[in-house]
Amino acid sequence: MRKLKKIGLIAAGPLLGVMLSLSYSAIAEKESKPQLPLDDLRTFAEVFGKIKSDYVEPVEDKKLLTEAINGMLSGLDPHSAYLDPDAFKDLQAGTQGEFGGLGIEVGMEDGFVKVVAPIEDTPAYKAGLKSGDLIMKLDDTPVKGMSLTDAVKHMRGKPETKITLTVLRKGEPKPLTFTLTRAIIKTQSVKYKLSEPGYPYIRITQFQEHTGEDLAKALKAMREQNKEAFKGIILDLRNNPGGLLNAGVGVSSAFLPKGELVVYTEGRGEEAKMRLTANAENYVRGGTRADYLRDLPSDLKTLPMVVLVNGGSASASEIVAGALQDHKRAVIMGTQTFGKGSVQTILPMNNGAAIKLTTARYFTPKGRSIQAKGIVPDITVEEATVNSQEHAAMLREADLTRHLSNPKDAEEAPAAPVTTPAEETDTKQETPAPAPETPNDKEKEQKDKPSGPIEPGSKADYQFNQALNLLKGLQILQRK
Repeated sequence: MRKLKKIGLIAAGPLLGVMLSLSYSAIAEKESKPQLPLDDLRTFAEVFGKIKSDYVEPVEDKKLLTEAINGMLSGLDPHSAYLDPDAFKDLQAGTQGEFGGLGIEVGMEDGFVKVVAPIEDTPAYKAGLKSGDLIMKLDDTPVKGMSLTDAVKHMRGKPETKITLTVLRKGEPKPLTFTLTRAIIKTQSVKYKLSEPGYPYIRITQFQEHTGEDLAKALKAMREQNKEAFKGIILDLRNNPGGLLNAGVGVSSAFLPKGELVVYTEGRGEEAKMRLTANAENYVRGGTRADYLRDLPSDLKTLPMVVLVNGGSASASEIVAGALQDHKRAVIMGTQTFGKGSVQTILPMNNGAAIKLTTARYFTPKGRSIQAKGIVPDITVEEATVNSQEHAAMLREADLTRHLSNPKDAEEAPAAPVTTPAEETDTKQETPAPAPETPNDKEKEQKDKPSGPIEPGSKADYQFNQALNLLKGLQILQRK
């Protein structure tokens, strides 16, 4: 499609952080420019002059102007940002699936660096950092007063060097400290296995340049390994912060009939108005690349399917979940998603820097906007290891300062989902007050509680097992 060739769009994760996704834009919005606000420009010049003459110590002009640009963009919404040349290069590297750092999605909240999500198989994930954590110190340097770009730069560094994070966590009486060793982060976008004969499990950790192709390879590999027809598919998008828009369209197209609408966007400029369907021109980047979905088995379009989501599923993940839900192609299971329904365009600048600018909102095939709302699952299944405090602390788009409003708020009110929470989080069933716990009870609870993160798709993964049980139930119903 011409529009995709002209402008690269990002359905990126929740915030600017160590992992971000890249797409390019060649054309800025074209429209008549209004008259410059001369009075406001005079005020700007006056403030600039006062800082130059009266600030406690000299400040370079370049620093003042860069910070003014930073403030101008960050004041718009949580996702627009100025990327200096180094940050722009990091953004490009992140899209290729390899970059240096700690492996953590971060944003700014109340002057602190807020953890959106640790990325799987990275130093941050292995150390035990959690969504909602507030980083107050980087080594001995307080975060208060830092810009997000400066904080991210501080967290980056040469591999095998260490950094100590001081973290505030809800429910903890005092700050926690984590010493992490920086590493080259190589993210594997698509992970897969046959959970049981006939039931492929696919986990997508981020939507990168080759995610669609890797998905097609995974499906073919499992088909050869299984030696029989698939009975049902589990697609795991939990804690997937998003990524490239065309990659999300490609993943959706693997499971939807050709030509079906996946997502459409609306913005002020003509280039920001698109309708992306399950056709190769909407997900294959570059004119010389072939359609990587063309040889997939046709039964993938009709097999029973469950998509797992949670509060860490954002943007491109929500596009996929929303498209499959609207077309009644899959059962969406898990918890409500992050709610990022905007599209960012990367606009390169002449000085080697770039700006990441919110240029459009996106909508599901049935016209739903998930902005500040998220995708409500068909069946709500809480994570068994998440207690009520941790679940309440999950960061979402609606919690972010200056988040965009949802244009459909006045039109739609989502129906209450079916709820089948794990026993550990079930608070709706009325029961008599429990007997006082004995020391033995507490010891048993601590012993049974898993230590560290649960491996997705394992026997300890409650949501995954509920998805597998649902698929088996659907198979029984189909046979009857």
